Amino acid sequence: MTFVQRGLTRRQFSVGLASLATATATRAMSETALPTIDTHAHVFHRGLKLAPGRRYAPDYDAPLSLYLEQLDHNGMSNGVLVQPSFLGTDNSYLVECLKQTSGRLRGIAVVDLAVSADELRALDRAGVVGIRLNLVGQPLPDLTAAEWKMLLAQVKAMGWQVEIQRNASDLAVLAPQLIDHGVTVVFDHYALPDPKLGVADPGFRSVLKLGATKKIWVKISAPYRNGAAGENFAKEAYPLLRNAYGLDRLLWGSDWPHTQFEAAQTYEKNRQFLDVLIADPGERTLVLASPYQLFRF
Repeated sequence: MTFVQRGLTRRQFSVGLASLATATATRAMSETALPTIDTHAHVFHRGLKLAPGRRYAPDYDAPLSLYLEQLDHNGMSNGVLVQPSFLGTDNSYLVECLKQTSGRLRGIAVVDLAVSADELRALDRAGVVGIRLNLVGQPLPDLTAAEWKMLLAQVKAMGWQVEIQRNASDLAVLAPQLIDHGVTVVFDHYALPDPKLGVADPGFRSVLKLGATKKIWVKISAPYRNGAAGENFAKEAYPLLRNAYGLDRLLWGSDWPHTQFEAAQTYEKNRQFLDVLIADPGERTLVLASPYQLFRF
């Protein structure tokens, strides 16, 4: 369901979002007045070809139909499908799912460095709005190399984002390089500081300073990926991120189906934790609606 389907014109949405951004933190607002967007989820099934060298592969299915049920049952108007790393650069299932949902969903693809402009344009037409760099366990890329310059120039030209998953200390180095290339940057999962240090991690402190660039968004998603005390960390990190980035640059994601944490996590549990994390309805509404323009809904 898009904001138009919810009875809002584009101008009404923009006015509503601007008004919300300037409202006091204690102002109560209905979460149904604006779009509610889940910015991080994965869909797949066991029949798909797996990428060589993958670190992990699930032994179950997470089909589009089940994800849409999660959105509906939890009052979410829109979602973003992120290409799983174990499927590599074959985005065909992602594209197939996007085409089935008539604009309700957007996609973040994983592409080869040598991807052609025609391939990128085809992904764009399908609803893809960015590329993902999942660098966990991978060598850091040389963003000054010619092939990276070419890819990032194409990403910039298309108005796409670069979503990156890496530990906070490396993000503090990589993000300024990406910004120098003129692209918008999104950090996954609270920017993944050292779980032993949490908000005291020097890398996380450097990430907070990057909020001043106004070129970076942070996903407050999957606190469990930040160690056993992930929820406590999230409660400490959220006010720091809010102050450094502003509510309009924080993004909520369910991380459904919570790969490698399936036994302890559910969509509903993560959505309910957001209510605990952001107790003020006005703040929460803005965080859920802020992805609208970034993801081109």
